[in-house]
Amino acid sequence: MHGSGPLVCPVLVGRDDLLALADRRRAQAAGGRGGLLFLAGEAGIGKTRLLGSIERRAAADGFRVLRGAAFPRDLEVAGGVFLDLARSMMRDPSTLDAGAALATCLAQPDPVEPGDRHRARRILVLDVVDLVAGIASSGRAMVSLEDLHWADDLSLEVLGVLARRLADLPLLVVATYRSDQLYPRVPMREWRARLLAGRLAEEARLARLDLDGTATMTTLILGAALPAPRDLVAAIHQRSDGVPLHVEELLGVIRAEGMPAGVVPDTLDEAVAQRAVRLSKPARSVAEAAAVIGRTFDVDLLATVLGRAQDRLSAPLAELAREFFVVPAAEAGRLDFRHAIIRDALYGSITPAARRRLHGRVADAAADDPRFGPAFRSVHLEEAGRGAEAFVQAVEGGRRAAALSAHREALELFTRAWRNAPADAPPTDAAMLLAELATEAAATDDNELADRALADASDRFREAGDPLAAASLVPQQVAVRHLLGDDFAARTARLTAALASMESLPDDHAARAVRARLLGGLSAANMLDRRLELAIAYGRTGRALAIDVGDLPTELDAAASVGSSLVFAGQMQEGWALLESTVIAARDAHLEAQAARAYRMLGSCASVLVEYERADRWLRDGIEYAERVELWNHRHYMAAHLAHVRWATGDWVDAERLATHALSDGRGGITTRITALHVLGFLALGRGDLAAADEALDEALALGRQMAELQRLSPALWGLAEAAQLRGDTAAAIAWCLQGEAASAAVDDAAYLFPFLVTGTRAHLAAGDPTGATAWTERVSTAVIRRGIPGTLPAVDHARGLLDLARGNTAHARTSLAVARDGWRARGRAWEGAWAAIDLATALARSKRAADARVLIDEVRSTAAALPSATLVAGATALDHRLRTRAAAAPWDPLTAREFEVARLIAEGRTNAEIADRLGVSTRTVTSHVEHVLAKLGAARRAEIAAWATRIG
Repeated sequence: MHGSGPLVCPVLVGRDDLLALADRRRAQAAGGRGGLLFLAGEAGIGKTRLLGSIERRAAADGFRVLRGAAFPRDLEVAGGVFLDLARSMMRDPSTLDAGAALATCLAQPDPVEPGDRHRARRILVLDVVDLVAGIASSGRAMVSLEDLHWADDLSLEVLGVLARRLADLPLLVVATYRSDQLYPRVPMREWRARLLAGRLAEEARLARLDLDGTATMTTLILGAALPAPRDLVAAIHQRSDGVPLHVEELLGVIRAEGMPAGVVPDTLDEAVAQRAVRLSKPARSVAEAAAVIGRTFDVDLLATVLGRAQDRLSAPLAELAREFFVVPAAEAGRLDFRHAIIRDALYGSITPAARRRLHGRVADAAADDPRFGPAFRSVHLEEAGRGAEAFVQAVEGGRRAAALSAHREALELFTRAWRNAPADAPPTDAAMLLAELATEAAATDDNELADRALADASDRFREAGDPLAAASLVPQQVAVRHLLGDDFAARTARLTAALASMESLPDDHAARAVRARLLGGLSAANMLDRRLELAIAYGRTGRALAIDVGDLPTELDAAASVGSSLVFAGQMQEGWALLESTVIAARDAHLEAQAARAYRMLGSCASVLVEYERADRWLRDGIEYAERVELWNHRHYMAAHLAHVRWATGDWVDAERLATHALSDGRGGITTRITALHVLGFLALGRGDLAAADEALDEALALGRQMAELQRLSPALWGLAEAAQLRGDTAAAIAWCLQGEAASAAVDDAAYLFPFLVTGTRAHLAAGDPTGATAWTERVSTAVIRRGIPGTLPAVDHARGLLDLARGNTAHARTSLAVARDGWRARGRAWEGAWAAIDLATALARSKRAADARVLIDEVRSTAAALPSATLVAGATALDHRLRTRAAAAPWDPLTAREFEVARLIAEGRTNAEIADRLGVSTRTVTSHVEHVLAKLGAARRAEIAAWATRIG
């Protein structure tokens, strides 16, 4: 087996279906409908080989083909994938200028207002997307992106925005990644799920080869005229698990060593090591130095590291290429290891001392090269054991990444800086680094790390004798602790303690600025817990201080908290005006975080307070704004509340779409998840799937209890009460209602209480407890009326109408229920409006006005079909069945038997006098009967009575 056959299989085995899929997507792109195709699979499965075949077919079809790649350290390099793509673009004359612009944009983004990171990031992303999309401006194009599992957040964000535009471009993007390396904290994990769920991308998975595929590869690689021996194929398949790279490496050893069939190395590392042993000494030293540099390496950097002229590397590099250790990279002057696994195996074989020495040489060689930034140098300095230098480079790299809101990259770098921080660093310097680390940790949802870093930073500021700096960190730590489950008491205790710690400090500009932020934090905490009077007081004081010191972001945040508190306190006009002016002021000042928060507060408050037209307008505007500035937590929280508005107003299809997307996206946080689960639970109970309703609402309730806030708890409690009532479990329904009442009573709330008023009254009546129903109605009505929130007041008439109906006072019931139905309809509240119509129809039926009742039943059925709601259909159908049963027993309903007799005689054409003579009563009595018949039938003339009687008769 000493033949000269290739180590790399000359044929792509077992991938015909994937090539066919890529051909179809390429044809669509040629027609102007591009897309994003993922090629996923484990390491060594053949993603790069498949991508190369797709590229060659695209080039043959007239596509311009460009390639970028991510590398193992790109998680710390903002935009690394597109920097690599820029180099590819600069090698094509038709995209040279765009490539240079892309490289410049990522290296030196346009300046914006100081401190406005969100806007800086957004502008950078949009600029990069425009430049990449421009590749297709002069014709069909394909962009290949390799190894996205190593991609940084900025690169993924750019690709996500680009994916939304591909449907209108003749541009096909094909990206590869390792499916076995999508660990929970890898940036791509959730990003990929979002794109697939939103149908902005599709994924093709490469499977391992079966025994037949392995046999084909073995025969082709060994260059045998006859099929490879069965025992050899079995051994190769067992050792390689059908992974093509493993097959090639194992066969490479067999071919070179002339091993007998069935004698195969046990592991891939062993196979690579055995092949490396055969290398010449110069080639082996070059391979080791290149492995230290990384998966892809510059030849000139390699020469500097080794202290040799480039021409002296030609022979060793040619040997490495001949033995299939390295292959040419897309960019001139660079080489790739054939696979990262091969590079890793070589790197692992280097002694620790040699590795440290080589890492030091790489760091020194890159020191004066502008192509290698501080992030790159910090890695090699740390591996070289030069901690003090690594610290300086990591801090610089972290601050560069933070300036672009490249949070994961910044966190990695600040963490490296902290590992290498000088032991004798001044406490203030250490505290400032920890505060920077905490900011990036919070931005990447690592709240446990952010909390620890903030606590440590505070301790160090106090150790340095700077209590003001320590106090300035408290609002941020309270926000983090909120997400970790701290209740209202714990959060406010931190804020008030920080304020107390400042009492002995001079009342200068810096102290007033910190005090304003702390008061703003107290306002927000009290607002979230619906302690409205305190929230308003703290917010107004903090806002005044912020205006005094010129801190516009703090002023606007406080204004949003105050405005939200005012509307929940029933001071609607002042509250809405303040919220709307805050949105406008924040937008005009380009304070994107403050504008998004104000949008969020305005839209969600209107959603809860049954101000659905206002909610719809501001939530849609806010979602558009948050998308544009890429503040995804705010965007998805507002989408979840818009889903609630759609549910409330009867657009259940869109409600489900919005809630499901907000839930699956993963960037909305716990509050988004709770709100979306509320909506999905309400939809499920409306559709009659009470088990699904319980599942969604139970999860929402568990999360709400964790946060211990009324707005997270109450909607789930009401949904569970309504579900229990629908299944006939009145005891459970009453128990849930009592929990909801207690939660609202603790903070004198009515906004979340009002749905319980109707549900609790209905449950008490169904349980046969009219006394309890009366007590419940009066007690809860008093709380709702006291706040006087307009959208909640129809609940009072609805509950009282149910009580009157149960008492047999149908006239009063009809009046109250008609007011409730009209009130719900005016507010757009579909669920309660439909039930009020059913309840009113019941009252009409009991008043022997069956015709009017059936009109309402038909209206409810129409509404239920549009939603669609099986629950409402069932309610309307049950009432209709009762009416028909009663009509069968007494066909003259809603008339009495004597009135029906009068109606029949009218149908015969008799006058009142003739009817009186026939029945033996006075003419006056007959006249009274006729008036009653006209009223009950809603008729205006005797002819209508005659027609009705003829039909019934």
